[in-house]
Amino acid sequence: MPHTKDELPDALYSAAQVRGLDASLIAAGTPGFELMQRAARATWRALVRQWPAAAELTVVAGHGNNAGDGYLVAVLAKRAGWSVQVLAAGDPQLLRGDAAAAHAEAVSEGVPIQAWSAQSGFSGIVLDALLGTGLTGEVREPYASVIAAINASALPVVAVDIPSGLCADTGRILGCAVHAQLTVTFIALKLGLFTGDAADVVGELVFNDLHADPQLVEGAPSRALRLAPGNLPRLAGRTPASHKGKFGHVLLIGGDRGLGGAILLSAQSALRSGAGMVTVATRNEHVPAALARIPEAMVLGTSSANQLVGLLHKASVLVAGPGLGQGAWGRSLLSVAASAPLPQVWDADALNVLAEERVNLPAHCVITPHPGEAARLLGMTTAQVQADRPAAVHALSKKYTAVVVLKGAGSLIASPDGRLAVCHQGHPAMAAAGLGDVLAGLIGALLAQGMASFDAACLAVWLHANAGEQQGKFGRGLAASDLIPAIRQLLEEQAPCLK
Repeated sequence: MPHTKDELPDALYSAAQVRGLDASLIAAGTPGFELMQRAARATWRALVRQWPAAAELTVVAGHGNNAGDGYLVAVLAKRAGWSVQVLAAGDPQLLRGDAAAAHAEAVSEGVPIQAWSAQSGFSGIVLDALLGTGLTGEVREPYASVIAAINASALPVVAVDIPSGLCADTGRILGCAVHAQLTVTFIALKLGLFTGDAADVVGELVFNDLHADPQLVEGAPSRALRLAPGNLPRLAGRTPASHKGKFGHVLLIGGDRGLGGAILLSAQSALRSGAGMVTVATRNEHVPAALARIPEAMVLGTSSANQLVGLLHKASVLVAGPGLGQGAWGRSLLSVAASAPLPQVWDADALNVLAEERVNLPAHCVITPHPGEAARLLGMTTAQVQADRPAAVHALSKKYTAVVVLKGAGSLIASPDGRLAVCHQGHPAMAAAGLGDVLAGLIGALLAQGMASFDAACLAVWLHANAGEQQGKFGRGLAASDLIPAIRQLLEEQAPCLK
């Protein structure tokens, strides 16, 4: 059964799990060669739907089952009257089992097969059947040169199962990777297709379960949940008798000198996302701007941490960090906030202070690091975080006993109980300042309205990303405040006010 990106399954698995499912299907009575034929047919159908008039195909084959899929696609294209060639980067003599049978079928059908060389030419649609999901180390020669040649060809590329060079577990490019316009993947979805570098190389994703027994797949514990409209946590609707006291009081702390805009963005986001009341504790000089921009919020000019004590007793949720700075003022406010028995969201400079181990994270907290902040919290480099984003977000959640949002392409949300969710929506125009401040305020507002920490983080990340997709359609120049009305609209669609 084919699925496009808008109607994919929810569960995500590791490459090893999917290989185990493949083996279980074979053990349950489906021959491996039959599964390979189904994969080839699924790839061929998706390819023809995308480029119905192409009539020319170049298959680039490696030496494993991924290559077997490619040889069988070449057979289907030949039978359909397309001009076909296979460039074998892997020696066909080394093929074994079902892949060898697929190669033999291509030979018997008269498909032209030649060894790949630097002088080989690509034409038509290029089918990447090089490496598959088993790759764990860096791409080696000759595959690195083949991948470079495919990318330099500027031709449309279809990847079989996964773009060669992309890690199926982490979404990291292993040295180099094929840049596909279409990826057709099978049996179960791999986590690495949805985070890290995947967004740059996967293109449109089509899934086919190869008629796998749903009970067999559902019986395997998934590694993560792909956030989608059908599985989002639900915020309760509002009844006609609702009043502001039912929807929480969010206190936001931040806005050191020169950084006042960040806390105002966060406060505006909390207000527009449904918090019953919003209070901002910030530098005295920011009070006039805050009242002018958000007259609905209560604003306290705060010069010392002692002034927070009374506010903390009235608040139900605290958001700390946007524009907080790392000076004495921000540190003193954060130290008082850390002792408050409230659900909290820590972002930005609150995380930088936390990384210095000068303050302890309170219980029931949500932290929202970008990869650089995550690296400081874990005592590693940003590159190491990005090399295995799922491992990093789980490590943070375990270290701080907190719900963690690891931001970036394919944002990840982890809970201390081991749950992991992935949000693959978003837009390149979202690469702009202030969007994290909007997200922090949104999470705070959802917590104030009664959502559990993991649920609030998941819904907030999805709303934020999809609002960014909506506004990103207008192109670069996206301002963080542009997301706030779009978030409000999406939230009302998810949890309408009842009349």
